Amino acid sequence: MNITKRSFFSVTIIALFSACNQNAEKVNTAQVDTLLSVPSIELVLTDTSANDAFKCYENLKDVLVKSNAAEAQKAAAELSLALSKVKGNENAVILANKIAASTDLSDQRKNFTALSNDAINIFKRSEISAGSIYVQYCPMANEGEGAYWLSSKEEIMNPYYGDEMLHCGEVKETIAKK
Repeated sequence: MNITKRSFFSVTIIALFSACNQNAEKVNTAQVDTLLSVPSIELVLTDTSANDAFKCYENLKDVLVKSNAAEAQKAAAELSLALSKVKGNENAVILANKIAASTDLSDQRKNFTALSNDAINIFKRSEISAGSIYVQYCPMANEGEGAYWLSSKEEIMNPYYGDEMLHCGEVKETIAKK
């Protein structure tokens, strides 16, 4: 009889732990699903011309992440046009045109460094209605000189190395609604 009670007690404890673990897994899964389903806030700049220019800049950054020189030419041409509609960006327009004229990915990325430095100044002056702009930095870009770029997402997607070192870098500054 004593063995039967111990066996029953052991089975009961195992069943309770199993049930507790199943509930914990459901809560964790639900929490993860909730976190994953929360949409990030899309960046919106008050000035529609600046907003369009940022979207074009980010498109150029994304095609450089994919290491696609031909697409970078097209994206840079679109960025040049968008930047020309925002006052005081003549140098950025020239740099975007240099990227659009080049078929060499390395050359495009080097010009993107200078373009990004101008873009940081341009978009720091812009008024943000929603979302944030992340100033990101890779210390290894340009043969160890380092380089900055902008993104509307906090996740690092390195335009200077693409899939070679996709997540190399860090967020140096967040530009948010004031």
